[in-house]
Amino acid sequence: MAMLRYFFGIITLVLSVTACTTSGGSAPVSDRYNPSERPPPYYVVSAGDTLFSIAWRYGFNVKGLATANKLAPPYTIYPGQALVLQESTRVIAAAAKPAPTKNKPSTSKARVTPSKPVAAAKVPIPKPAIKSTPAVLDSGEAWRWPISGPLVRSFVATGQEHKGIDIKGKMGEPVRAAKAGVVVYSGSGLVGYGNLLILKHSDRYLSAYGHNRRLLVKEGDSVKAGAVIAELGDSGTDSPKVHFEVRIDGKPVDPLRLLPRR
Repeated sequence: MAMLRYFFGIITLVLSVTACTTSGGSAPVSDRYNPSERPPPYYVVSAGDTLFSIAWRYGFNVKGLATANKLAPPYTIYPGQALVLQESTRVIAAAAKPAPTKNKPSTSKARVTPSKPVAAAKVPIPKPAIKSTPAVLDSGEAWRWPISGPLVRSFVATGQEHKGIDIKGKMGEPVRAAKAGVVVYSGSGLVGYGNLLILKHSDRYLSAYGHNRRLLVKEGDSVKAGAVIAELGDSGTDSPKVHFEVRIDGKPVDPLRLLPRR
């Protein structure tokens, strides 16, 4: 019995390592989100990080993570800064209430403004902040497929298997925004995703597009639904495809629940 358990353990390990890439490839996308594992107590910001990419990596709601760290929009962070990795939904709710009596009643801004300015005033760094443009309103428009190719891998809800879908395509073909939004991450800092774009569609909805050959938009850009945002590629994987994810309040959902049937 012990030998059987050992054998199946080895098989499981091999399958998990080869889940999204072939040997010699980058770490699979499936490694990036595992709700069964507790995140470390804090995270030290590296050059190129944004609050959105950090929240994406650990499955947090951006607003909750920002409030836990007393960050106000545009969520400026600095290399070397230590962030507490937790969500503060209670603090978010409190921040929406008027400030206590010692200050003149004001909007929630008075509540969330930290004593040390978070603004770019003291920022002699390469990438200080993301302008988190006023919340993009979710207009209720229908979601669109980022490319028209066939689905080659589905969403898996349990564990850390696969928190999006893979759509096969041709190298260099246009990747399109599934919905109107603002680019909140453009880079290759999240292992397993290759060249990655993350779009914010509202305070609750984000979408991601991985494995691109070339990124055509930058952080802070507003894009319309159907706009070309990248060239399809195989960065971080073994064949040309788009890895497409949707998160609601920081948690992955099956994109097929939102995309039109075809």
